[in-house]
Amino acid sequence: MDFNTAVAEQTPRLRRYARALTRNAVAADDLVQDCLERALARWRQFKPNTDLRAWLFTIMHNLHIDALRRDKMTTVSLDEIGDPIATPPAQEPTIRIRDLAVALDQLPAEQREVVLLVGLEGMSYKAVAEVLAVPIGTVMSRLARGRDRLRILIDEPGAPALRRVK
Repeated sequence: MDFNTAVAEQTPRLRRYARALTRNAVAADDLVQDCLERALARWRQFKPNTDLRAWLFTIMHNLHIDALRRDKMTTVSLDEIGDPIATPPAQEPTIRIRDLAVALDQLPAEQREVVLLVGLEGMSYKAVAEVLAVPIGTVMSRLARGRDRLRILIDEPGAPALRRVK
């Protein structure tokens, strides 16, 4: 399989992660396009026999952080945009997904990124550590704190945090 085909196969995952990072469909598409442009322009920097997905996610993460630092990328809450043709959810799974999205928005960015990369993308701790340029222990810590916070936000909104005792 050639490099272009391999990169094209990763595009849906890149779009999903970009949407989670930006919470804006247009900004997410722009971020994916920038990521793919950079990857294709610098394909010679990719080391064979390494994880292409981690390499692409690293590029995307760095582009997102750079854009935030430059203050060019604005994020808009999906709740602020609204959808005039949306109807209230009629089924429990839809409500739980909405609650999860709201809870994810309440997590600090560092925890949200790790939860999404591990939980949604199924990436290993090592790959996430490479993408975010942090130690594996930091990934594990952020994931544990993020999951604990999600549990509290989803199961008992407004309830005080309880300390887990092992």
